[in-house]
Amino acid sequence: MARNDNKTNVMRILEQHQIPFTPHEYPTGDKAPSGTEVADYLKKDRYRVYKTLVTQGASGGNYVFVIPSCESLDLKKAAKAAKEKYIEMIPQAKLLPLTGYIHGGCSPIGMRKKFPTFYEEACLIEETICVSAGKVGVQVELDPNELIAITDGVTIDLIA
Repeated sequence: MARNDNKTNVMRILEQHQIPFTPHEYPTGDKAPSGTEVADYLKKDRYRVYKTLVTQGASGGNYVFVIPSCESLDLKKAAKAAKEKYIEMIPQAKLLPLTGYIHGGCSPIGMRKKFPTFYEEACLIEETICVSAGKVGVQVELDPNELIAITDGVTIDLIA
């Protein structure tokens, strides 16, 4: 069987777990477009296109937060969810070595190491949501319940 070079590792993981998904591609330029720009290009509601944020807590532990592209992470709520004194975003330079993903292509699925992952609870009202497929220019759309299950995630109020 020939290898499909258009498939990302995220897509392969979803297929291995028999989780249905729809891939979506969007154009990229010199820098990764914002999540809201991706939503607009895909003609999806901005509350259905999610971004993946990687953080570090006071203890040095890393945490992943997945929220709508049009929203901001409430760092106090994030710290409370992670049972940390505080939470801060990791420097962009640490993203690739830590997760295996680059800025604009970070997915909650298939990171180098499994980190505690938290989803904005509003994702559960959607039939499907989009997250990065692990590559700038590609998203996967899937059932949020399946996404939460495959990442051992939990839902909680996270947005400011």
